[in-house]
Amino acid sequence: MSTQNIAIVGGGKIGEALLSGLLRAQTSAEIVVVEHYPARQDYLREHYGVRVLELAEAVAVAQTVVIAVKPQDIDAVLGQLAGTDILGKLIVSVAAGITTAKLERGLPAGVAVVRCFPNTPALVDEAMTAVSAGAHASSEHVQRAQEMLSTVGKVVLVPEAQLDAVTALSGSGPAYFFYLVEAMIDAGILLGLPRALAAELIVQSAVGSAIMLRDSGEHPVQLREAVTSPGGTTIAAIRELERHAVRSALIAAIEAARDRSVALGQAADES
Repeated sequence: MSTQNIAIVGGGKIGEALLSGLLRAQTSAEIVVVEHYPARQDYLREHYGVRVLELAEAVAVAQTVVIAVKPQDIDAVLGQLAGTDILGKLIVSVAAGITTAKLERGLPAGVAVVRCFPNTPALVDEAMTAVSAGAHASSEHVQRAQEMLSTVGKVVLVPEAQLDAVTALSGSGPAYFFYLVEAMIDAGILLGLPRALAAELIVQSAVGSAIMLRDSGEHPVQLREAVTSPGGTTIAAIRELERHAVRSALIAAIEAARDRSVALGQAADES
């Protein structure tokens, strides 16, 4: 892990998740935070023992600046950053839908930008993060970003053109799983199980299934077929899922998420 100091601009959920992960990684770098709301400032100081600074102060002490604000706040933050001693720093953005081109337009010429897209399991150190390099980012810059994001989960390097698809799959992906789990819990209740029991059964089944997918090296079809006995309960359920076109609906839903990500990105670029 790099020993270069890090400033996190935005102390919300994702900013806090990165802060927490970096502190658990026991890096010798100093991590400082820029946060607008006084109550949130107090919380971050008390819970993590970090310094909460003004933007210019934070940039001055850091070699890497993480932008972790909401997309609607990005223009204001870029305007403020442009007025600081930002040259020579690495900018890592986790702001959803904001392209490296837009970030570069709002910053002094030549500033290195790396765009990252972690999903919400960053809150439990199980994120899936995609990383894309801007026009002025070197391989060393990308490596620094990857090391930092690896403190809260797994990291992959992708071309920026693929980030809308990544958003649709892994960015929105946790919501699809939560939706499915919600429906399965409702099914358990319909079948007469108490809600707490149904939830425990399904959540543990989800955790176990995810670990099998990750660790077994087997294709999902192989794992599903291992549970699907001839004439059994599972194949009866699979037949119903196919009859209701659940597979096609899921593919269409992910396509819709990709299209919305494209539209949001275009709107942000034009702002």
